[in-house]
Amino acid sequence: MTELKLPSIDYAALAPILIMLGAALVGVLIEAFVPRRLRHAVQLGAALLAVLAALYFVVDNAGERQITIGGAIAVDGPTLFLQGAILVLAAMALLLIGERSIERGGAFVAQAAVVAGSEDDRRQAEESGGATEVYPLTTFAIGGMLIFVAANDLLTMFISLEVFSLPLYLLCALARRRRLLSQEAAMKYFLLGAYASAFFLFGVALVYGFTSGIPGRTAGVDFATIHAAVADSPSSPVLLYAGMALLAIGLLFKAAAAPFHVWTPDVYQGAPTPVTAFMAACTKVAAFGALLRVFYVAFSGSAWNFTPVLGTVAILTMLVGAVLAVTQTDIKRLLAYSSIANAGYLLVGVLALNKEGLSGTMFYLVAYGFSVLAAFAVVTLVRDADGEATHLSRWAGLGRRSPFFAALFTFILLAFAGIPLTSGFTSKFAVFGAAIEGGQSWLVIAGVLTSMILAFPYLRVVVMMWLSEPGESTPTVSVPGGLTAAALMIGVLATLVLGVAPGPLLDLANGAAEFVR
Repeated sequence: MTELKLPSIDYAALAPILIMLGAALVGVLIEAFVPRRLRHAVQLGAALLAVLAALYFVVDNAGERQITIGGAIAVDGPTLFLQGAILVLAAMALLLIGERSIERGGAFVAQAAVVAGSEDDRRQAEESGGATEVYPLTTFAIGGMLIFVAANDLLTMFISLEVFSLPLYLLCALARRRRLLSQEAAMKYFLLGAYASAFFLFGVALVYGFTSGIPGRTAGVDFATIHAAVADSPSSPVLLYAGMALLAIGLLFKAAAAPFHVWTPDVYQGAPTPVTAFMAACTKVAAFGALLRVFYVAFSGSAWNFTPVLGTVAILTMLVGAVLAVTQTDIKRLLAYSSIANAGYLLVGVLALNKEGLSGTMFYLVAYGFSVLAAFAVVTLVRDADGEATHLSRWAGLGRRSPFFAALFTFILLAFAGIPLTSGFTSKFAVFGAAIEGGQSWLVIAGVLTSMILAFPYLRVVVMMWLSEPGESTPTVSVPGGLTAAALMIGVLATLVLGVAPGPLLDLANGAAEFVR
């Protein structure tokens, strides 16, 4: 009788993941047993405490390089750096979510209000507590993202993809105002996300079939097996190319890269703005963390095959994001197309295929995350009697009504445009420099040209805020609560510091830029 050998598990290395998933389960219990009037404070406190505890263990694990749980999870420099980035950005997003939820009525609607019969029932459901289920859903999503960037085989990556995607579909449907638009956006995201997941899973099957066809090697979907199979593969492995293509579709969908970006503007516009901020920052870190691991570890031996294809995707993404951003009349849709263009710039760093490209991409993810969270924090503050005023015409003259917040938003937009002394300039310089060193100058030329196009919609908003006369319909900026103010100032200061003195974070990213195999 064969003795069953259990895989070794390093619980200290897995502590950040276990803490976030455990906090999500505790959040479900809080929903069931804590009185409604106390639920917001308890849920927010528990979620923030869990994020800080997980971040502590990420820092404590610094320097770890191992593969645990039978090869399913890799704990190395990129894993810990990206997990730390997700947790820091998630803490800022939770501040925005907590602020909008604590207000009377909040930005979120409880599920009970969605199904309640009369308008009075819906109003009572909203005012009696709002959607406190937003917290366990968010912590589940964070836990899934932590696994996603650490996954060392394709099946673990697929499971973690679903763990953080399913809560996001629900979160997108929780907007209190414009409820139908929010639910429509969630449905689009769910249906397209289901197709993307199916592509990813089919790609896993094809890659497994490819590894099983290599003589003398055991079939599998862990990255070490795939890497070895690629090295020993015949000249034209059709299953490998088809599998890589399908896996890339699933990952590029989450990264909001063209032509898999079509969900992004509708979902960014329809979702509650704090959820949009969470998705724009944390989901992008998770998606590119997985892309980096798949193409730097599993398929690195086939780089000459996928580089031209992904390079074309990067140029198309930058072009679509930049050109369509010019035509937008809604600030959230403009930021959505900005996010798409930035996905293209990040792909330039990925395709450098060197250590500088890896470290530059990780730096870019952190810098962009802080900036985009600060941008959406300002969007939550520009309000009138009907809620957030997101149409660009409503922002005309805002610089005269609320000069301080208009100045902050101007600074963030200049960072998105890549103006020197901002994190946007430093991060673009990092990925473009790595790409030139990696022989991808054609991508850098496309990146520079599209950056010039993308500067126009940013500057148009700046001109509208400062050089237009405020009209009767120009909203005022509501005075931020402590949580939103904290998130906004952290984002703005990080954008400034990473532009003026990026050295410490660049050194940290460079020191972490080595995968364990």
